[in-house]
Amino acid sequence: MSKNIFITGTGTEVGKTFVTGLIVQKLKESGKKAAYYKAAMSGNARREDGRLIPGDAVWVKETSGIEQPLEEMCPYVYEHAYSPHLAARLEGNPVRMEVVKEKFLEVSRKYEYVTVEGSGGILCPLCFDGTGRKGILLEEVITGLGLSCLIVADAGLGTINSVTLTAEYMRGRGIPVKGLILNHFHAGNVMEEDNKRMCEELTGLNVLTCVSDGAKSLEMDAEALAALYE
Repeated sequence: MSKNIFITGTGTEVGKTFVTGLIVQKLKESGKKAAYYKAAMSGNARREDGRLIPGDAVWVKETSGIEQPLEEMCPYVYEHAYSPHLAARLEGNPVRMEVVKEKFLEVSRKYEYVTVEGSGGILCPLCFDGTGRKGILLEEVITGLGLSCLIVADAGLGTINSVTLTAEYMRGRGIPVKGLILNHFHAGNVMEEDNKRMCEELTGLNVLTCVSDGAKSLEMDAEALAALYE
């Protein structure tokens, strides 16, 4: 069975997929048999034959160079660029935890290191039909698969608040967080350097690395990265 970690973000568009691609790339280049998994993926284009293209999975595969088939990477793929619960409501095929677990276990049996990416932020609903029945929040995927997490955040204005709130919410839910990664980071920028320091001070978590726009690799030791996986 594989060692695994979950990548969540402080919200949508903070660069989880970009950072995840670099993480998987680092593992592969160090000789690890690495793979990618995402329970639900929204906002995808269609091929000429009408099939949906899992865009995030394509990015990670091309960035990292892994040979894992796209078909293994995400059981639920939607066209609308909405929260998965709404996209599924409009398109059908709602997320089911038993399917998420089954497909994850299939990947885990084939690879050494599996990086699991979330959708949006930690409170993203994956399934909710509005009938009063309990839906599925992203955190239930994390706990259901028994994963520890890394938090990806934008390095810019507002990140102190979003990082601290995300970390405290996860801590309150008993979700283990291994550290922070700041994306869109500009070394030497006085505000972003201070954001890095304040996020560490207020959460008690380390910023493991900072990622600049257009980065081609993750500036982190491969073995230190691999040690975060459980």
